[in-house]
Amino acid sequence: MRTAAIGIGSNSLRMLIANVGEGKLERLKRYREGLRVFAALDELGNISDAMLQQAADSIETFVKEAVKQQADEIHLFATSAVRDAKNADELERVLFDRTGLRLEVCSGDEEAELSFFGAMRGVPSGMIDIGGGSTEIVVGDQQNIHYGYSFQMGAVRLFRMFPVACQEDALQVIAYAKSLMESHLAKYHAFAAEEWIGVGGTFTTTAAFVQRKPWDDRSNIHGFVLSRENVMDAIRMLAPMPVEERKSLPFLQPQRADIIVHGLAILAACMEAFGLQHIIVSEYGNLEGYLKKQYLYKE
Repeated sequence: MRTAAIGIGSNSLRMLIANVGEGKLERLKRYREGLRVFAALDELGNISDAMLQQAADSIETFVKEAVKQQADEIHLFATSAVRDAKNADELERVLFDRTGLRLEVCSGDEEAELSFFGAMRGVPSGMIDIGGGSTEIVVGDQQNIHYGYSFQMGAVRLFRMFPVACQEDALQVIAYAKSLMESHLAKYHAFAAEEWIGVGGTFTTTAAFVQRKPWDDRSNIHGFVLSRENVMDAIRMLAPMPVEERKSLPFLQPQRADIIVHGLAILAACMEAFGLQHIIVSEYGNLEGYLKKQYLYKE
């Protein structure tokens, strides 16, 4: 059957249309829009009225496209930003009125699980998913998760907390991110991962940046191996660079120009904390994981 999953992330709205059957998931089309729900949370933690309407407009457009692509079922879920929002129920109501879809708000544990299921390559692995509001880190094997946690250190969240205008500022973000992970490291280190996989826009953007290729050229992104030195070189170059100058770089996605250093700082912190010299970039993530769990991993 053909199905669609729409995920409301903290920084992006995404949709995957896929065929599922006979124990397999076949990706057909992917869609993305830079919605930035997390940035629209006000000082009280409410999603702004403008964002409620923008989200409804964008998701209605995605739903119409899924229908056009002959999706038999359409699923809608949300992660960190909506999970944090005080008025998440209002967003649920607006979206149901506009699309007829029930919004599923994932817990941090569920978000970590979905990203791991989506990115898993069949060997004992570690997975890091850097989002806008949170970062999920999981170690496990196939459908068995040894340990996973959702950390409150997404690229947009830290962008709002820590201004970065130089390399020293970025090093402070790295130190803060490492401090959040410190009490969890023993549980991760108890599992022997054969490889580590990176999920999310920070990874795919950095893969393009390191290769100095146009940011919208998707060739040689999935499966690209980032080194820790690649990450630190990118931080050294981008941290002191004004945002407008970053936007002019052909190998850096303009929509991520303001938050990319914070994403890189989280990645650098993770690689230091886990002693990783390399990490594999994946274009698969919680959309694939959601559909796998929905259709392929049922008891």
